[in-house]
Amino acid sequence: MTSLGGQFSARRLGDSPFTIRTEVPGGPESRGALRKMSDLLELMMKRMDMLARLENSSELHRAASVAHLAADRLTPGASLIERIQAIAQNVSDIAVKVDQILRHSLILHSKVSEGRRDQCEAPSDPKFPDCSGKVEWMRARWTSDPCYAFFGVDGTECSFLIYLSEVEWFCPPLPWRNQTATRTAHKSLPRVQAMFRSNLSHLLELMGSGKESLIFMKKRTRRFTAQWTKAAKYLAQKLGDIRRDQKQILVHIGFLTEESGDVFSPRVLKGGPLGEMVQWADILAALYMLGHSLRVTVSLKELQSNLGVPPGRGNCPLTVPLPFDLIYTDYHGLQQMKQYMGLSFKKYRCRIRVIDTFGTEPAYNHEEYATLHGYRTNWGYWNLNPKQFMTMFPHTPDNSFMGFVSEELNETEKQLIKDGKASNMAVVYGKEASIWKGKEKFLAILNKYMEIHGTVYYESQRPPEVPAFVKNHGLLPQPEFQQLLRKAKLFIGFGFPYEGPAPLEAIANGCIFLQSRFSPPHSSLNHEFFRGKPTSREVFSQHPYAENFIGKPHVWTVDYNNSDEFEATIKAIMNTQVDPYLPYEYTCVGMLERINAYIQHQDFCGGPSPVPLGSNTAQSLFVLAPNATHLEWAQNISSVPGAWPPPHSLRAWLAAPGRACTDACLDHGLVCEPSFFPFLNSQDAFLRLQVPCDSTEWEMHHLYPAFAQPGQECYLQKEPLLFSCAGASTKYQRLCPCRDFRKGQVALCQGCL
Repeated sequence: MTSLGGQFSARRLGDSPFTIRTEVPGGPESRGALRKMSDLLELMMKRMDMLARLENSSELHRAASVAHLAADRLTPGASLIERIQAIAQNVSDIAVKVDQILRHSLILHSKVSEGRRDQCEAPSDPKFPDCSGKVEWMRARWTSDPCYAFFGVDGTECSFLIYLSEVEWFCPPLPWRNQTATRTAHKSLPRVQAMFRSNLSHLLELMGSGKESLIFMKKRTRRFTAQWTKAAKYLAQKLGDIRRDQKQILVHIGFLTEESGDVFSPRVLKGGPLGEMVQWADILAALYMLGHSLRVTVSLKELQSNLGVPPGRGNCPLTVPLPFDLIYTDYHGLQQMKQYMGLSFKKYRCRIRVIDTFGTEPAYNHEEYATLHGYRTNWGYWNLNPKQFMTMFPHTPDNSFMGFVSEELNETEKQLIKDGKASNMAVVYGKEASIWKGKEKFLAILNKYMEIHGTVYYESQRPPEVPAFVKNHGLLPQPEFQQLLRKAKLFIGFGFPYEGPAPLEAIANGCIFLQSRFSPPHSSLNHEFFRGKPTSREVFSQHPYAENFIGKPHVWTVDYNNSDEFEATIKAIMNTQVDPYLPYEYTCVGMLERINAYIQHQDFCGGPSPVPLGSNTAQSLFVLAPNATHLEWAQNISSVPGAWPPPHSLRAWLAAPGRACTDACLDHGLVCEPSFFPFLNSQDAFLRLQVPCDSTEWEMHHLYPAFAQPGQECYLQKEPLLFSCAGASTKYQRLCPCRDFRKGQVALCQGCL
């Protein structure tokens, strides 16, 4: 009987002889299923005959006794052979009945098809220009993906048109179909108000387990629970009675899936980069504390289940409307969703938020433009709104600054740190031995003034790249690393890794951060690390945020190739005292405030821009500032519904030739705001700035709107996805939209809460 059972268990579910597939009624697949039934019945009868002949043999006496005992438990008084014979007879009867049903279905199907043959031809409807072409494709390729059969496609013209009109949307509805179900709009449930939460215990369950990366993230979340709880309480009081709708949110961490290689989990305990996991842990905590409903997935199977992906290879739309208002993922997850969501990906991609460490500029994001102008990389070309990409630091205004958090200290803790600081202790930023290679020269200089400590991972032997005079602690758990920073005076970087969380943690614990200046700056043009990344940004130091947004006395940036400058800096740092410092935007309340504003105000699924591109309104939106240097939003112009940030904070300058809008706005103590470009993209803006436009052209270019001095030509932007704060050319003076920002919260304007 074990052998007989194997005949059933060895088959896949879809190949079971008891499963009659009906892709084509009465067709070869169904006939084949009946033949399998017949073959199996014959095999069963042969096995029963063999058991009968051997029933009295001594070799099978024990097995037969056990079999009879089992049969008695199932059906008292019946032998095993009799039971199998009864089952076989039932199966035989079912097979006969199924054959009769299939024959009747074939006849009925033929009659129905004959009666509707004229109704199942691809219609010529100008509203559905792709219908006939899609029918041709389905006719040739409908068997290429099992998902078509899942939705009822069986190879007939009618099934093609039903699918293309009711599942996809390339053909008009068929008049003889019952349209009640297809026309009934999906009724959304009443919105529930989001309430701030007071603990993270349930989130820890949602995060799952089994991966070192998840263990690391959960430990971090537990360690910051008190800070998140305090921050949520504070923000709840600050926002008062403002209603916040609870969002259904899916968080899919694609780089942790097995299909993407999950390269981070094995490196968690070996000194690998943890910045991404730090950020993801904090994103999950922030979303949860804000009171939203979360699902967390770290496997492709979980993703497919939560999205409602039909069985097959991913060519068909989702089986149900997407149940999530927002999806947070990364580039790996973005690729996975595109692969399995079919046409639904295009429909729902406006709900996606991509956690993107280094950012994606519009020139790389627009697929056609990137392909034509040499900006195509492995990571861009998604045609998203650039604000859907969310970065670790606020270095690219074209994207949204997501961030993370660092530990925040109270006044008592700050004073204890100041009292316990060693005056001559330095900790090196770098857990991998390769980072230390070739740094002997300035390490020797540093060693003259300070005791040097390292946290380099090793298994058995001390890494040879780490000099003998360095006290290496090995890889430390985060709490112990924090204690080391609290004692140290200096945290020194070697130029890599770029823009990680550790320097902010060091500064928050009272360290001075010393880093190298890059000359020339590192970018995708001259440095392997940035090659292929969807940004042209030039990095002038290891941690540009620390240099530009914090600066001295907490951050010192010097040329490490200049020994005299390096040594002079070390001497100056020895005589410099600093207090622990953490920018507001990297506190728990700062991150909660920022993400809450994004969730409540960012909507990329709406219609076109609030002001039509290039519209010539009867009344100008702008006035020239009293000093005649820039434009301001006219006071008599009412606010624009749905516009966020509110446009009354707009200030617009004509940048100098070769100057990017990012830099032009910073020159005036403001930040570039790409969502304001549609307001400026008009002849009126140039006119109000008294720019002499001899001609005006509409073109697709990531530097437009702009003015070209030779020829006095003005250029307006034709493609909204290409509005970009980044990029410059000596040929153009760019028209740049700027805005104010909240102190310590550069992502939000003064009136953005």
